[in-house]
Amino acid sequence: MLKIENLFNKFADILGVITSIAMVLMIMNVFYDVITRYVFRVNSIAMQEMEWHLFSVVILIGVAYTLKEDGHVRVDIIYDKFSYRKKAVINMIGVVIAILPISLLVGLSSIENATEAYIAMEQSGNPGGLEYRWVVKALIPLSFLMLIITSIGFFIKNLNIFNGLHGHGTNEKRPLV
Repeated sequence: MLKIENLFNKFADILGVITSIAMVLMIMNVFYDVITRYVFRVNSIAMQEMEWHLFSVVILIGVAYTLKEDGHVRVDIIYDKFSYRKKAVINMIGVVIAILPISLLVGLSSIENATEAYIAMEQSGNPGGLEYRWVVKALIPLSFLMLIITSIGFFIKNLNIFNGLHGHGTNEKRPLV
C-alpha cells in the first residue's frame, strides 16, 4: 500500500510543480502589468486577463496538491487532540462523504460548460483580450478529476496511517502513539 501511496504522491507533486510555475508566472505578470501601467502609462487588457487565467490555474490545480500536503483549512480545535488513527478515520470519512461526491458533482456538471466554450471557441469579450477562454473553463472539470485522483491517494495515505504503516503522514515505519 505504501508503493501505491507513493504513486499518488508523485502525481500530486507534479501538480505542485505546475502550481508553483503558474504562481511565479502570475507574479511576473502582475509585476509587468503594474510597471507598464504606472511607469509607462500603457494598459494591456490581455495582461490583466492573463492574471486571472494564471490565478485560476493556481487555485484549480493547487487544491489537489494542497490536499496531498494536508494543507487545507479545517477547524483544528478538536481534531488536533485526536490520535493519528482517529485523525486518519476522520480524513477517510471526509474523502468518502465530502470530497469525492462534491468533486464528482462539480467536475461532471462543468463538462458541458467547458465543451460549449470549446465548440464556440470562446474568447474574451474585451477588445485586446485573450483568445481561448475555453482553456480556463476546460480546466475546471480537469482540476476536479485531479482532486479525485489526489483524494484517493489521501485516502490510501490515511489508511496506511490507520494500519500503522507509518506515522505523521511520512513514509517512515513507526508505532502509533
